[in-house]
Amino acid sequence: MEKKIVAGIEELPKTIVRRVVKEKLSQCSRDQDISVNKDSLLAFCESARIFIHYLSATANDICKESKRQTIKAEDVLKALEDMEFPELVRPLKASLNEFRRKNAGKKAAASREKEVKKKRKVEEPTVEGTDGESIDGVGDDDNDEDEDENEASDN
Repeated sequence: MEKKIVAGIEELPKTIVRRVVKEKLSQCSRDQDISVNKDSLLAFCESARIFIHYLSATANDICKESKRQTIKAEDVLKALEDMEFPELVRPLKASLNEFRRKNAGKKAAASREKEVKKKRKVEEPTVEGTDGESIDGVGDDDNDEDEDENEASDN
């Protein structure tokens, strides 16, 4: 009996794999539009899944040798070399550097936005309770009127 691949966590999204394959193939032959049939797409998906499993297991071994529990990018780069794919290290490093550069800009913008929000909160004059009344009593005119009436009736 043939083992069927169950769609789920283990399966890579076919649309993404198709897009990656077609982009790469279009770079190789710019004059032709190359299509990918269903069987070849399944082969690409399975090959990528197996490669990812092998790469992650190798990177995990490197991580454990270093007595750590978290896999770092350097572990993945070392795993590629150990798996005899050194030609992938340079492009991966370039992609990582580009990602870090873009991400650093986003983090800086988010940090600035957070600071602005924090300053706005500090500048607010009063803090309101859940019922909408002022917690600090400032601007609570109702109590002042009651006190004035009590004083007038005492006299």
